[in-house]
Amino acid sequence: MASSIAGHCFLLALFLFFSATHGQLKEDFYAKTCPSLDLKGIVRNELSRVLPTDRRMGASLLRLFFHDCFVQGCDASVLLDNDKQRGIVSEKDAGPNKNSLRGFKVIDDIKTAVEASCSRVVSCADILAVTAREAVVALGGPSWTVLLGRRDSMNGSPDKANSDLPSPDSDLSTLITAFGNKGLSPRDLTALSGAHTIGFSQCQNFRGRIYNDANINSTFATLRKANCPAMPGIGDSNLAPLDEQTQLVFDNKYYGNLVVRRGLLHSDQELFNGGSQDQLVRDYSSDPTLFRTDFANAMKKMSEISPLTGVQGQIRVKCSSVNIK
Repeated sequence: MASSIAGHCFLLALFLFFSATHGQLKEDFYAKTCPSLDLKGIVRNELSRVLPTDRRMGASLLRLFFHDCFVQGCDASVLLDNDKQRGIVSEKDAGPNKNSLRGFKVIDDIKTAVEASCSRVVSCADILAVTAREAVVALGGPSWTVLLGRRDSMNGSPDKANSDLPSPDSDLSTLITAFGNKGLSPRDLTALSGAHTIGFSQCQNFRGRIYNDANINSTFATLRKANCPAMPGIGDSNLAPLDEQTQLVFDNKYYGNLVVRRGLLHSDQELFNGGSQDQLVRDYSSDPTLFRTDFANAMKKMSEISPLTGVQGQIRVKCSSVNIK
């Protein structure tokens, strides 16, 4: 009985916390402080310059946002560089991020353009949130409302990046727990995993699956082995598409791959492996509208994880470093 009451109190406190912080996020947050700002236009202009020559970048920017929000919340901490003088240890060097995350220069270029419109007003965290949405839209995916007013963290947490970001080797139970710890449901997990309909992954992330998973489609495993040697350390950074059919188009083909056991990552295939998410995977595979709707809803929810608001944090002038006072 006592544990039930304690659990209820925890959930109530969590609800009140999210209500308070989210109440400070608004779609028109910059209407008064920078009325001439066209943040969406600036982001779209930069993406129109970058994506034609680097189509992978859309997926990379979406992943960058995910790796930010799962560590300390959506606070742009993932963008910080090491700074010994100020005691900042970068999340860029954490295991899930090192030699893997991309898109930092794109965010920097957007920030430079935004600063030219209104200096020290718009946070890097808000820029990252809007950029993730516009990258999805540019690749044919859905849009969603991005509330604004986040502020930027003044520190990073590589330890939390190592502990809180799900591993490509995670089983379903671990994934559900990891997402649940961020206030995201199993349905959100399965919908957000659909981000893997775009982009690529490194050999080191799927080597274990293609060589050791007896349930993998054998033809698919043979195809992937051609670019991913069995010996660790050889070809670790070689890339393979997360969605072998349409890796540069945002659609629902990823789920069809799972149904026929051609998911690239172990954590992908865990969504369709005799567990609680099997039927939802089938639903998304057959109903692209359902997937798009759920993905958009889950992205909005994720984008509002533990934002810094009010006088918390700061508005960084350079996304890679804290302001010098």
